[in-house]
Amino acid sequence: MTPGQTPPAYMPSTTVPEVPEQQAQSESASPAERAALNGVGESGQEAPRRSQAEEKSGKKRRLEYPPAPEPLPVPVIDNHAHLDFRDGLVRVTVQEHLDSAEAVGVTGAVLVGYDVASSEFAVTAAQQEPRAKAAVALHPNDAPILAEAGEYDDAFARIAELAQDPETVAIGETGLDYFRTRESRRPAQHRSFRDHIALAAERGLAMQIHDRDAHEDVVAILKDAPELPRSVVFHCFSGDEQLARICNENGWYMSFAGTVTFKNSDGLREALSIADPQLILVETDAPFLTPHPYRGQPNAPYLIPQTMRMMAEVRSVQLSALCQQVMFNTQQAYGQWV
Repeated sequence: MTPGQTPPAYMPSTTVPEVPEQQAQSESASPAERAALNGVGESGQEAPRRSQAEEKSGKKRRLEYPPAPEPLPVPVIDNHAHLDFRDGLVRVTVQEHLDSAEAVGVTGAVLVGYDVASSEFAVTAAQQEPRAKAAVALHPNDAPILAEAGEYDDAFARIAELAQDPETVAIGETGLDYFRTRESRRPAQHRSFRDHIALAAERGLAMQIHDRDAHEDVVAILKDAPELPRSVVFHCFSGDEQLARICNENGWYMSFAGTVTFKNSDGLREALSIADPQLILVETDAPFLTPHPYRGQPNAPYLIPQTMRMMAEVRSVQLSALCQQVMFNTQQAYGQWV
């Protein structure tokens, strides 16, 4: 893979029809295996699609994947990615995503669930791909909807089953989201968050928190929990210096995404600058939050170096030293698998 050029797997010109041998292998796999490895649902339908409209803008997104960055001097792991989403102009498999990432020094990824289907995808993909591990959960925005439909208990029971799989290293993404959920639905989010905290603690797993416009309540519920998970990770950390200091005091990990490179993210960079170095992680949240200057284009694990270089600049440290620290932190949070 050549820096400055789009990786071959992400270029429309490289797509070819499935050859008979590949088709036979695909047909011999289980529906769940086909879903995880080929990016299609068990029914053969396409994986979920990301909207082509850029969030908060009326402009259409560019659907071409960005060029590959220079490889990292020391490997790291993308600790939060949604590789079941279809984005861009081509369908990319989990293996292709991780092959391209490994070529630039991103040697593994935690595939994250947000509902039953995506959690099943994450577990199945991790069973088939040794560079991947799984996180399973119900998204806080979905919890009130499931509760109102009388489906929450069954859905959470399935998440609890998936949490027992050896490839599951975290419960997530769970938490609170006050941006999209009106106040009357917040109690259902609180219940779901507490259920996920208890599950992660019971299973001895890490927990990935989705926290949007809800910092105070997220912290309050964590501090009120009878027992916390082995690791608490603020996925796509969105807080300021105050929340960073709270995380420092409690030993909670802060995972930084492409948002730290955005021009309007001065507060986030200030938080990163004072974060305990032993609590810093990196992620893509692919296919979302693509780092500058490719904001709005499809994101993928191979773009982690773009974010890592900005993080090293913000902290005024050598890139190799920060990569080494982030890899150590990731293994402390989730365990070692690559």
